[in-house]
Amino acid sequence: MAKLEYDKTGRLLFTKEMKEEYTILLPMMAPIHFNILRNVFTHYGYKTILLDTEGPEIAQVGLKYVHNDTCYPALLVIGQFIHALQSGKYDVNKTALMITQTGGGCRASNYIHLLRKALKKAGFENVPVISLNLSGLEKNSGFSLTIPMIRRMAAGLVYGDSLMLLRNQIQPYELNVGEAQRLVDKWIAALSTQFEKGKGFTAKEIDTNLDEIARSFTEIKINKIPKVKVGVVGEIYVKYAALGNNNLEKFLASQGCEVNLPGIMGFMLFKVDNRLEDIKLYGGNKIKYNVVSVLMNYFTKLESSLIESVKKYGFVPPSSYAHTKSLVDGVIGFGSKMGEGWLLTAEMLELTEAGYGNIVCAQPFGCLPNHINGKGMIRKIKSIDDRANIVAIDYDPGAPRVNQENRIKLMLAVAKENLNNEQASSAPSYSEKKVSAAAKA
Repeated sequence: MAKLEYDKTGRLLFTKEMKEEYTILLPMMAPIHFNILRNVFTHYGYKTILLDTEGPEIAQVGLKYVHNDTCYPALLVIGQFIHALQSGKYDVNKTALMITQTGGGCRASNYIHLLRKALKKAGFENVPVISLNLSGLEKNSGFSLTIPMIRRMAAGLVYGDSLMLLRNQIQPYELNVGEAQRLVDKWIAALSTQFEKGKGFTAKEIDTNLDEIARSFTEIKINKIPKVKVGVVGEIYVKYAALGNNNLEKFLASQGCEVNLPGIMGFMLFKVDNRLEDIKLYGGNKIKYNVVSVLMNYFTKLESSLIESVKKYGFVPPSSYAHTKSLVDGVIGFGSKMGEGWLLTAEMLELTEAGYGNIVCAQPFGCLPNHINGKGMIRKIKSIDDRANIVAIDYDPGAPRVNQENRIKLMLAVAKENLNNEQASSAPSYSEKKVSAAAKA
């Protein structure tokens, strides 16, 4: 059994010996993306398990070990971890946890410290916690990010965005129920196999794969009847995680909607771009600026490949990050960048422009930046584009699910009325049909 080691601050380290013996638990957020990323970790010798547990008991566990004023995503992630450790499914003496650390001003940077405090309170202080970050915030001898690993992860994110977008545009119309999801699962397995063989993450290979992914979805038989199109925005965890938004995607599907979730690559570009904006606004190291610029150009190239492949086969592509950013120029300051910052406002404008103006804005309790850039900007967005039909939904341990869904149904009622009016106005009138029939005669 690996010996426990601590740094000078008393932090329990994840050592090289632990890499051989320990299982690493990962919190679930975006299922397609995270399943690909988990397989990247597996390729590099890490034994990982994605936690897909749901249910109100997880929030209750979180409330027991985290202060109730803490933002809802932290409460859920920590609750899910401790719930798993208490389940008896894992050997707690050979289990580690992994959590992201952004390094920004959002409290997400401090989740890891809240988690360690909660673990100690729950009697699991010997369970090490690994920080997944690109800022060098914490280091462990048993875990490190290498350039080849980062390239595979970046490729995994753009593949995840492509698969999520294509599935969401096909699934509501498929004739054979479940075919789109089966194709997603097939691609996750195929891409993971490529990574294991050292393939699938060069620029040329990514272009080829994205093209083939988009083409494969055109083979699914569909019946393209008019449906209400709904965009989903919000704090990144409750936006994607079924645990955080009470299975919002499934609920919208049950209401006969086509759902559009902006991809994770946009968020990554936003985070990288923020580093550039900081240097422009406040000054900084020129070398750092050049390094960040290279990363920005790399992510932009991946985004362009995704847009081109989707557009080529007749699907609705996402807007480029540059265009999305331009939509809020003069609307909200680019210095508003905590959490999702101005990107949240921009995504609502982007979705409305693309025909997904019926929007659910998921607001977790305790996330002030999202209440400002989300709910706080709704009136302004409507004044810019009156097609926007937005409902802000609060997610917290005490919010009844039925109330959330009823508020969404009210938004959908307006959306369905608008859709019916559009169809009626575009349909030929009786006199037009009569003229057409006479012309044919």
